[in-house]
Amino acid sequence: MAESTIWWLLAGGAVAVELVTGTFYLLMLAVGLAAAALAAHLGLGTTAQILVAAVVGGGAVVLWHWKRGQSPKPAEPQANRDLQMDIGETVHVEQWNADATASVKYRGAQWAVVLADKDAAPQPGQFKVKQLDGNRLVVGKL
Repeated sequence: MAESTIWWLLAGGAVAVELVTGTFYLLMLAVGLAAAALAAHLGLGTTAQILVAAVVGGGAVVLWHWKRGQSPKPAEPQANRDLQMDIGETVHVEQWNADATASVKYRGAQWAVVLADKDAAPQPGQFKVKQLDGNRLVVGKL
């Protein structure tokens, strides 16, 4: 069996394992294995093929890890607009209770409301929903 065939089989095996595990890093290593197969096709020696696999696969893993670290972290589930349809909506608070909570009619039901800024003095008016805390809307001034 040719060396390039072995590299292609290893690359295919890495892709198959990646499909089962769901990690993206094995796919990057499979790119390195495919690069080694191409090096074998070019007639490079076994040591050079191993070096190509290590440099390309390892480099791809390092670059992917660095790229993932640069992307912003997603919001917590209770403050993530993709998960909570109420985030960003507005509510009108007519009166605040002494404990800095209020009750508002929102989407056809009564909701408990609390201020996101605990130090702010509650004033009646329009507020934007910042997150959900259980069944309470955490709001901030518009």
